[in-house]
Amino acid sequence: MAFITVSGEPGCRHEELARMAAQRLECELVTEPDLAKMIAAEFGDSIRIPDLAWRPLTVSILASLGAARHVVVCCTGAELFSGHLGASMLRLHVVAPESVRLANLMQDCRLDRAEAKVRLRQMEAARALIRKRRYGQKISRPTDFDLVLNARRLGPSEMVDLLEAAVKSQGLLDSGPLTATDAAEVQFRVRLQLARFGIVPPKRPTVEREEVGDRKEFGHPSEQVFANLLDFYGIVWDYEPRSFPLQWDKDGKVAEAFTPDFYLPEFNLYVELTTMKQANVTRKNRKIRLLRAIYPHVNIQVFYQKDVQDLVTKYGLPERLAR
Repeated sequence: MAFITVSGEPGCRHEELARMAAQRLECELVTEPDLAKMIAAEFGDSIRIPDLAWRPLTVSILASLGAARHVVVCCTGAELFSGHLGASMLRLHVVAPESVRLANLMQDCRLDRAEAKVRLRQMEAARALIRKRRYGQKISRPTDFDLVLNARRLGPSEMVDLLEAAVKSQGLLDSGPLTATDAAEVQFRVRLQLARFGIVPPKRPTVEREEVGDRKEFGHPSEQVFANLLDFYGIVWDYEPRSFPLQWDKDGKVAEAFTPDFYLPEFNLYVELTTMKQANVTRKNRKIRLLRAIYPHVNIQVFYQKDVQDLVTKYGLPERLAR
């Protein structure tokens, strides 16, 4: 699935370019107001979104959209999402001399030159403040973009032509939707990031599971911590629900099997926790390689105990999770 981000300096009319690009390339257009509405629809109108939560929330929304069709994104800082979506992306940025941007504002907003200059400074300050609060940087870097176009001589139609040529040359529109594995990994990591801000998505329908303690006990304290982490964030889980045969003897009986620690039904994802002891890691990695070879459709992810401890510390979860 392709994600095309369109951004620009204030007064460059990059929003118009994004609309034209979405129509030309037959993609879904997502603007900053669109994202705000989608986030409100997903998490409720009353929730207050911390600035630093904007990135994971946006990644979650875009990953959901990317499972269905190509997307053109036009919002502040969209070029910074490339490392989080696990999909093909082209990042376009529009620049122009101040004289051009002032002329655009004078025409679009019916301002005189002095008024346009004040408006431009306000827009620049507002954008810098948003970027600083959400992403920790006031301005974008040239290396964050794949294509930079100057609106001094190029009009929106010409820029769309260039964008279309770049998209086709990269074969971005030939890519399929996000795989189930990629989508699951994105959503799972996003939820863990959002836990830092106490943001919990609406509860999905739960599945019945055997209560741990009735028949099964956790094999290691880190598994209890991980289960608490999942519960804290409303992620449905099962503990050791299934064993996968890996080797059979000459009579066809199972000689070796592997039982992942957790299964997350929402994401169709198995999770295995492992220690830092090299002997255990080597043995477990061999089993996981066998599992992936024999059952390629099974989605499994491995976490070290230290990974779980880091999650608890990094995302500021309650101390009770680490007990």
